[in-house]
Amino acid sequence: MTTVAPTQPPVSPQVGLFVTCLVDMFRPSIGFATVKLLELAGCSVNVPENQTCCGQPSFNSGDRRSTAEIARNVIDSFDGFEYVVGPSGSCIGMLHQYPDLFQPDDPYLARAQHLAQRAFEITSFLTDVMHFDAVVTEHLASNAKAVTKKNKATYHDSCAGLRELGVKQQPRQLLSKVEGIELIEMLESETCCGFGGTFCIKYPDISNRMVSDKSANAQATGAELLLGGDLGCLLNMAGKLQREGSKLEVRHIVEVLAGMTDTPAIGASQADRDYDQNYDRKHDLAREA
Repeated sequence: MTTVAPTQPPVSPQVGLFVTCLVDMFRPSIGFATVKLLELAGCSVNVPENQTCCGQPSFNSGDRRSTAEIARNVIDSFDGFEYVVGPSGSCIGMLHQYPDLFQPDDPYLARAQHLAQRAFEITSFLTDVMHFDAVVTEHLASNAKAVTKKNKATYHDSCAGLRELGVKQQPRQLLSKVEGIELIEMLESETCCGFGGTFCIKYPDISNRMVSDKSANAQATGAELLLGGDLGCLLNMAGKLQREGSKLEVRHIVEVLAGMTDTPAIGASQADRDYDQNYDRKHDLAREA
């Protein structure tokens, strides 16, 4: 199901935030950053309490009956919103699969189609619908101060966002507005990181080889930040980088755009962040001396 972006940004649209399971459980700061960006773009944001998983794990495992039940709940939860936006191309991509779950005589079919038409990944929504980059350049530029001293970044394109939703230039367009961020493209940025939801559980050896290649490509750029738009991918890559002893900092793009980088990077602890900050301060003092 293809979403159609308006030629002019809507005025104060009612947006339902699809939080996603991983963000809710492992990285709530991504959800808060998403809300901040949506509100800065002029949206009225609500987070339906009845929302659950998008159903992707069961769908990918072939359990279409359970997925349809999950889909019905999601459709009910987001009924009435002009747009449904989430910080994950993977989960929003799953919402676009909902029409395939229902028979022609099922009343949920039309509702599933309507949901798919108004469901957007966050960077796509900000650029394609709200024309966000054109009106908040000043805000994004000011956030460069909040990106700490790590300003060389590389970007991983997640499979679902890229291939299902066409998310490629949108995050780069937004990052280009952040003063001080230098984006260095990695080799094979569009290649899967090896996560793939249940794929990494079913085929751990293949998954590990894939994330090893992704880790090597990211580090080869000399970047200090590895950014992406899907927490599943970011958790997978951050875990590999941590095990390899890499200092490459992994974050969701919305954390950088919203200037909310005061929390430890994905996969890092507060102790790691305190150590890095102390190191930076000592390094600055040494240069000033």
